[in-house]
Amino acid sequence: MKNKKNRGKVNKNQLNLGALNKKIIDVFQERSYPISQKILCRHLEIKDRASKQQVFFLIKNLLIDGTIKEVASGKYGLNRNQELFEGIIEKTASGAGYVICDQLDSDIYVSPRNSGNTIGGDTVKVALIGNISGKNPEGIVVNLVKRSRKVFVGNIRVDARSIFMTPDNSKVGTDFYIAKDKCHGAKDGDKVLVEIIDWPKRAKSPFAEVTKIIGRSGEHDSEIHAILAEYGLPHEFPKEVEAFVEAIPENISKAEINKRRDMRNIPTFTIDPYDAKDFDDALSIQKLGDDLWEIGIHIADVSHYLEEGSLLNEEAYQRATSVYLVDRVVPMLPEKLSNKVCSLRPNEEKLCFSAVFTMNSKAKVINEWFGRTVIYSDHRFTYEDAQEVIEKREGKFSEELFLMNKMAKQMRSNRIKKGAITFDRLEVKFHLDKKNNPVGIYFKKSKDANKLIEEFMLLANRSVAEFIGKKIGGGSSKKPFVYRIHDVPDPEKIGSFSTFIHQFGYKMQTQSPKEISSSMNRVLAEVQGRKEENIVEMLAIRTMSKAKYTVENIGHYGLGFDYYTHFTSPIRRWPDVMVHRLLQSYLDGKKISGKEIIEEHCKHSSAMEKLSTDAERASIKYMQVKYLVGKEGEIFTGIISGITEFGIFVELEESFCEGMVSVRDLKDDHYVFNKQSYSLVGKRTSNKFQLGDSLRIKVRNVDLVKKKLDFELV
Repeated sequence: MKNKKNRGKVNKNQLNLGALNKKIIDVFQERSYPISQKILCRHLEIKDRASKQQVFFLIKNLLIDGTIKEVASGKYGLNRNQELFEGIIEKTASGAGYVICDQLDSDIYVSPRNSGNTIGGDTVKVALIGNISGKNPEGIVVNLVKRSRKVFVGNIRVDARSIFMTPDNSKVGTDFYIAKDKCHGAKDGDKVLVEIIDWPKRAKSPFAEVTKIIGRSGEHDSEIHAILAEYGLPHEFPKEVEAFVEAIPENISKAEINKRRDMRNIPTFTIDPYDAKDFDDALSIQKLGDDLWEIGIHIADVSHYLEEGSLLNEEAYQRATSVYLVDRVVPMLPEKLSNKVCSLRPNEEKLCFSAVFTMNSKAKVINEWFGRTVIYSDHRFTYEDAQEVIEKREGKFSEELFLMNKMAKQMRSNRIKKGAITFDRLEVKFHLDKKNNPVGIYFKKSKDANKLIEEFMLLANRSVAEFIGKKIGGGSSKKPFVYRIHDVPDPEKIGSFSTFIHQFGYKMQTQSPKEISSSMNRVLAEVQGRKEENIVEMLAIRTMSKAKYTVENIGHYGLGFDYYTHFTSPIRRWPDVMVHRLLQSYLDGKKISGKEIIEEHCKHSSAMEKLSTDAERASIKYMQVKYLVGKEGEIFTGIISGITEFGIFVELEESFCEGMVSVRDLKDDHYVFNKQSYSLVGKRTSNKFQLGDSLRIKVRNVDLVKKKLDFELV
């Protein structure tokens, strides 16, 4: 009897092409996934050069007669109809990836050797080849459909033999090879922008060229500009746009005032952060009669200054949003407009687009009016100033603020009864020195003054959307408009969230969207002040669907509104400019066409909003890491904020800085990741680390270039 080890082995002295051809086909039939010539020879136990040449010859013949096909570069499979799945590949630092595909419930795992010449974010087509440990289907990239980007940000690394650029974003999944003549003066340790110029078939890394030297890695301005470059966000305006803006007059003509409702004599004020310079909105109030008040919500009339088709208009559209980094604002509009001409500064006449309501003290709207106005702001409050006036009930506009705060609380209560969800998550802020180094961290929490502004802005946004959607459009979508929508949560995400919070003693009712919102509010109220507060609130937010802009209205689940839009911040958001223009057109009785173009602008605005949010988070992460520079060896208390197979993420209680304890450093046992319970469990001891647990950690390493914190357990 032949030894199993030698079964199928081909002796080169007895080699028969017909038999070899059959063996090759048998190998392909036994395997559903594509294989290379090298792997094929390994399966056939062929090692000598001559036999390998014969295999190559037979593969060419099988390709010609259509028996097999080249599925991916240098990899072959039987020519049978195999379903391909298209999706976005997300890469890890190791080069492996996961393809997110709408057609499948699970992401498709792609090993580094099967990912081809792909970069994180690319659109690809994959063929399924099996499963990895029963968790995810495994696939091979068959085709690169669309490269996500060609320009990348990272750090130059020079050694004796080669030059590489390591990207700041580890999800890119590869380094870039830079030839000496493509460095253009970049040195070891420089932060640069590179562009892919080629990716040869057998090359491990793509070839790239340095297009811009941003500065030295680790320097503050270099890192901030690198964040903007990573997300494709500009940090300055083109000269021709600046010149265009300089020609815009600052004074308001009498002719323009005569076209508008004059509200300059009505008491008016603004409430904004202490460091704000662009004041989008102002409030006015006057008594009309017994328990009858006129409340004006006045928004900077940016559309008056943005001439459609102009250079400035195109620049504002491309930016679509202002970006608020920790140490600076990258505005949608140049400073002359955002901080001067359009900004509703105190003691200045300004052009506005206003929503004016007749209301009683119980916040019931009796009448509404929308249109262009001219106002005069009598006073500028910071949130802290307004809060003090509300609490002490003394100071400028004290009675007005007290009444409006009472009305705001009533509106908030009404919203919650109708299903609105109340997220009051702490916002991380930094005390910066003159060199923009973080010297302290504090948390911004909404108080009555913040909520007062929020409720009246929500009133304006909802009322404008209802006016167009219900009154002008008759409840249909025949009248094109920009809506801000928010879908109901995904049942699977809600189920996972419910399972997670159950371990802390909280319960969710998930039978209907209304039950979800009311029980979510109850959980958010119950968790306040407890150690797991931040992690529960963070996961609750992640459970929610993402809000976006569209012409197709489905309502806003999180706010509990059937109609909602963004009308109140045109200095910093493009959709608000669109809303002003559309609203004025409908007020003028014009017919609006081009629904597809409006939807295209909505999609662009949603995409730019996401980029802006990601950049803002990256700047916060950078500042948090910078805050811990020099604190290596110090001990802190933290909460487990994330768990993976390779480690535990810990968020420090006093600063919200997040770092990782590597699973390799847990020496007392071998820990296994449990996806269902979000935990790492020791095989021998059954010790468990899970989300929300409190830990004492020591800061082991602070890497400002990689924006990474390494912790170890105490």
